[in-house]
Amino acid sequence: MTYRALELLNLPPDEPAFLLDIGCGSGLSGEILDEEGYNWIGVDVAPSMLEVALEREVEGDLFLQDIGQGFGFRPGSFDGAISISVIQWLLNAETSHPTSSPPHRLTRFFTTLHSALRNPSRAILQFYPTSDDQIQLITSIAQKAGFGGGVVVDYPNSKKAKKVFLCLFVGSGGQQIPKGLDGEDTEVQEGRAAFEKRREKSGKKDKNGKRRGIKDKDWILKKKELYRQRGKESVPRDSKYTARKRKPVF
Repeated sequence: MTYRALELLNLPPDEPAFLLDIGCGSGLSGEILDEEGYNWIGVDVAPSMLEVALEREVEGDLFLQDIGQGFGFRPGSFDGAISISVIQWLLNAETSHPTSSPPHRLTRFFTTLHSALRNPSRAILQFYPTSDDQIQLITSIAQKAGFGGGVVVDYPNSKKAKKVFLCLFVGSGGQQIPKGLDGEDTEVQEGRAAFEKRREKSGKKDKNGKRRGIKDKDWILKKKELYRQRGKESVPRDSKYTARKRKPVF
């Protein structure tokens, strides 16, 4: 779903971009952003999930954040935003207080997200609505916050593979809502099987008993040099602290 979100984000190829991963969790999407060469920041409400992301040694910066309270980033900070299976939780009222109601939380979320994105840009938010009313509520509040765009549905005729993406635009620029994917369940199952095979392979251990995919200092230095060759300006300089293990404190 992260790869699909990046496809819908439609970023210019071979150009650096600074992305926001909303509800980054344990860093699964972050690892893909790393592989694709993007700089990113992740936010999540669960400290335990962020600790797992630290253990995975993802390269993005991580913030403990309740997205229902809104973001505090500078206006125009990000070239795009993605979110996988998160924003439906904003529909749950935490308390009976009016400011904790779903409309208030959604309003804070979309208003501050719109401010944090540059013009023009996109936000791709995959979520699991339980009714058309929920989709209508979310899209209407996003529009009031200044977003354009709409809903993209992949595999609408499949019970298992159906995925709903909120494709939001900041600025006009002639942007059009992408078309959803369509196909038979067999094609979807084949794609899922290939993904599970890759995930199983990445989780195996090498002859020294270390899990494959752990990023050592040599790997990080090579990745930073690749970023420099691509012309990225925000690559941190090499030092004795490169590849150090960060403390899981937020």
